[in-house]
Amino acid sequence: MNHSQYPEDILLREDADGAVYFTLNRADKFNTLSEAMMDVLQQELDLIADQPSVRCVVIGATGKGFCAGHDLREMRANPDQSYYQALFRRCSRLMQSIVALPVPVIAKVQGMATAAGCQLVASCDLAIAAKSASFAVSGINVGLFCSTPAVALSRNVPAKRAFDMLVTGSFIDADTALEWGLLSAVAPDSELDNAVTDKVEQILSKSPAAVRFGKAMFHPQRQMPLADAYEFAGNVMAENMMSPDVAEGIDAFLGKRKPVWEQPGND
Repeated sequence: MNHSQYPEDILLREDADGAVYFTLNRADKFNTLSEAMMDVLQQELDLIADQPSVRCVVIGATGKGFCAGHDLREMRANPDQSYYQALFRRCSRLMQSIVALPVPVIAKVQGMATAAGCQLVASCDLAIAAKSASFAVSGINVGLFCSTPAVALSRNVPAKRAFDMLVTGSFIDADTALEWGLLSAVAPDSELDNAVTDKVEQILSKSPAAVRFGKAMFHPQRQMPLADAYEFAGNVMAENMMSPDVAEGIDAFLGKRKPVWEQPGND
C-alpha cells in the first residue's frame, strides 16, 4: 500500500490491491471544488484511465461535509462570463471523465453534498452514503440555477423530483436519496467505511476484464434508442466472450471450483 499527497494536501491518494482511494481534503472549506481541486483530481483520473492495474476508484472526503460544490469566493473574485464558461467546462470535463473511466467509481459520502458536490455523487457509478448525509442542488438560494449539476442529477433521479430539488434548493436525506436513485446504498455512520470496503472487495473479486467491458457498455447504451442499444451491447458481449476469463469462469462453474482471473498489468 502506498500513500501520496498533492500541493497543499488538497487531494489525498491511497492505493491498495487494485483499488484507488481519493480523499478531498479541504475540510475547512467543506471540500469545495476549487480550480486547484478540480485540476489535481482531473490529473489523477487521466492517469488512472491508462493504468490497467487499477480496478476500482473511491472518492471520499474529510471533515463534516462531502463537498459543497464550487468555491463561491473564487467565483466572485472572477466576475467574467468567459471565466465562468471555462470553469463550468472544466467541471463538466471532470464529471464526464468519471463516467468515461474504464473502472467503477464509488462516491463515499459523509455529511452534506450540495450543488456540484451533489453532481459529483450523481456522476459516480455507485454512491454509498452515511445515514446522516444530506443532498441538495442549492444554487437557486443564491440566485443561480444549478444547470450543470442538473445534467447529472436528472440522469439519476426522476425528472419531477430532480426539478423540485433544483427549483427549491431543498435538502433530501440519505434514505430519500436512496429511494430516488441518487444513491446505491446507505449505511449507519459508524459502518460507512466497512460498507465501502465490502463493495470494493465485491468488485475486486470479479473478472477485471468483465468489469471493464461492463463499464464501457453501460453508460453509452443508456443514451441510445432500444435497437441501437441492443446492437451495441451484443457486440460488446461477443467481444467479452472471447476473453480468457470467460472460458475460465465457465469451466470453473462447470467444475464447481473458484475461478482464477487474469490479473491486469502494472504498466
